[in-house]
Amino acid sequence: MKKNYLFTRRQVVLTGLSAIGGLILPGCSQKAPPTYGNILRMGDALTYIAHRTLLPGQSLAREYQHSDISSFPATGTTNPGDPNYKYYSEDYGKLHHAAFANWGLSIEGRVARPGSYSLGALQDFPSRTQITRHTCEEGWTAIAEWTGVPLSHVLQHAGIMPSARFVNCYAYDGFMESIDLIDAFHPQTILAYGMNGRNLPVPHGAPVRLRVEKQIGYKSVKYLQRIVVTDEFVDLGDTGWSWYNGI
Repeated sequence: MKKNYLFTRRQVVLTGLSAIGGLILPGCSQKAPPTYGNILRMGDALTYIAHRTLLPGQSLAREYQHSDISSFPATGTTNPGDPNYKYYSEDYGKLHHAAFANWGLSIEGRVARPGSYSLGALQDFPSRTQITRHTCEEGWTAIAEWTGVPLSHVLQHAGIMPSARFVNCYAYDGFMESIDLIDAFHPQTILAYGMNGRNLPVPHGAPVRLRVEKQIGYKSVKYLQRIVVTDEFVDLGDTGWSWYNGI
């Protein structure tokens, strides 16, 4: 894995240009995701269009001080390795038992160099630490410090292709979510492996979870298993929640 990190400055420029090309497509030429013809999602579409029109750049979510860090409840799935849990994952249980030594995040789809990234490999990338407010769809908020690698670094390292438009995230508990490239390349969108100065706890998504600070909480997928970069909008499940829920 180490040797794959030795990509040249030219490769960085090319992948960066490819990514920027991908950002322009969903951000400018197409104002809403393809399936937003559904009348029940008109509100989502208006939110998406308003955000992309009024905030066309990569404006940052507010960041806080250490003194602002609050208690942070663990909701939803809290341990997919628990055999008593409805969405039990035997694979996750084995990885947890081995302290995630054999865990790897698969990057697939519209990338030139698909592969698996170990926790150590992700930690070798340049990291970002941010203290942000998590706004849950259930109505509560909490502030925590998150540390991880910007998703953009990993996508560029994998060689994201110009035709890419969406990033689909799959978790061990069966949860799935999708974001566009504007959010994927947002500087605060990270693959978090640390929380409040420690390794990410299992109830909060260990060993690695997504943090999408510009969208509501459920977009920040816990227990990441694989990421698929695609040129097609895929409805990842009938969760009853919006595909886009910017804040």
